[in-house]
Amino acid sequence: MRPLPHFLLWSMGLARPETQTSEAERDCLARHAAGRRRLVEIGVWHGVTTARLRAAMAPDGVLYAVDPFPPGRLGFSLQRCIAHCVAGSIRNGTIEWVELTGEQAGRRHAAEQRDPVDLVFIDGDHAYESVRGDWEAWSSLVAPGGVIALHDSHPTPARPIHEAGSVLFTRERVLTDPRFTVVEVVDTLTVVGRRGAR
Repeated sequence: MRPLPHFLLWSMGLARPETQTSEAERDCLARHAAGRRRLVEIGVWHGVTTARLRAAMAPDGVLYAVDPFPPGRLGFSLQRCIAHCVAGSIRNGTIEWVELTGEQAGRRHAAEQRDPVDLVFIDGDHAYESVRGDWEAWSSLVAPGGVIALHDSHPTPARPIHEAGSVLFTRERVLTDPRFTVVEVVDTLTVVGRRGAR
């Protein structure tokens, strides 16, 4: 559905916030987010997974919700409005909204010498170079025992996305990165863990 009609229906309670993730993928993310204190989501869209991550993380945790939210034809982002409402309805921990690309946010996080993070969910632009930028900016910022989850990184019969940039990058670079090991694959979601004790 086009953004404005969907927004109007959503604002009247006649449409749900949209997500590209499956229920099984969201359950997997929530399991890996449970009790973690520093989380990053790259690609917020309507905030559905943002809310799940926020609900699962530690009460004193912080979730960096990273999305540039480019303005639409009306001069502002309808997706941003929905995401802030959906994720804001969860009263657990803190959200820091970061209106940058994943790569820009990672570079800033490193430049400001912030603490390592426990979980990164990469679900922004799925082009090969975009996923590479997100991975290179954040993978070194994950603490030992932490995880990175990549969406649309594995084809399934229901989603035969064999040539997607996110699939190719995961196969060529993520699965061969000696710093990480595969923890779990659920539908199109691949979860890799940073080697070392949590």
